[in-house]
Amino acid sequence: MKEIYRFIIIWTNMRTLLGAIWRAAVAILDWRTHLRRLKGKPIVDAVFMSNMRDETDRRRFLGSWRPKRGHFNGPRCWLGDIASRTRALDIVTEDLATSEGREKAKEFFIDATRWAERNGAKVILLAAGTKRLFGEDGTKLKELFPNLVFTIGDNGTMFLLKNETLKALENANLKPGYSRIAVLGPYGFLGEMMVKALKEEEYDIIGAGPNKFALEKIMNEYGIEVCRTFSEMGKIDAVVACTHSERIRLTTENVEMIRRPNKKLLVVDVAEPSNFKYSEFLKCKDVVIRQDAGNAYNPKLDYVLGPVSYKMFRLTHGVTFGCFAEAISLAIDQKSKNGKEVEV
Repeated sequence: MKEIYRFIIIWTNMRTLLGAIWRAAVAILDWRTHLRRLKGKPIVDAVFMSNMRDETDRRRFLGSWRPKRGHFNGPRCWLGDIASRTRALDIVTEDLATSEGREKAKEFFIDATRWAERNGAKVILLAAGTKRLFGEDGTKLKELFPNLVFTIGDNGTMFLLKNETLKALENANLKPGYSRIAVLGPYGFLGEMMVKALKEEEYDIIGAGPNKFALEKIMNEYGIEVCRTFSEMGKIDAVVACTHSERIRLTTENVEMIRRPNKKLLVVDVAEPSNFKYSEFLKCKDVVIRQDAGNAYNPKLDYVLGPVSYKMFRLTHGVTFGCFAEAISLAIDQKSKNGKEVEV
């Protein structure tokens, strides 16, 4: 028993050490930031404020270390002259489900935004679970930081999601008038916009989610079917997952319940964390075509420490989240408005 305990302690310490080595290496090798400091220029243009997705992220980035101020530097990326970085809050998605966790997240977020403003940021992204942290219009943030541009990045994500979904449906030969599509979480921004987009294409749509009153609103506004559980859904051809709610999550059992006999189910997943967990996908991969969506690609996008950093984000070369891409675009726009040439 003592040996097991000793192994756990050693492994935990190793995790902490690896996280510290990664953060130090990124800080040391980010030569463009050092050059900006020497020239007396702001060190960052856009900052992505985000909670961590889960305990996997927490172990990967922090180990057992906890930042005193509740936030720390995550991966950094450059697109030409535009410097962007994640400022991660020591909060995971699960914490945001409690009032105590949300209050702590607000405290960390405001302090992190002060840090970002001091270091020259003009654009702040409310990423992942922080999107609605300060309400629908973020009045408090605008009052505290009148000189900053705030965005939740959903326009960028939606643009990418819509194009990818319609392309995936086309590639799967799922035609309007003949195909039934489920939208999970149809009452959120992304979900409602996908209902609208699919409706315009004349697909047969069913919206699914646990929020009864929000479902009724969507049903009345768009004239679509709705349900609260997979057992009520019936057979479908494709799923667009716009929520990671545990109450409407795809599992192997749910896939078998809703897919048409002898046909593969197309799943387009934009949720973060993913609605359709990879472990569940592996159990039924022979009957599912899965596509993660809502990410942007630019071959010139450069992560400090390259593959080590973007793989920690579970991404690939040149890829970033759609909401991050929107924040970078706004930072380019802000610099251009100030009369500065921007190389991208």
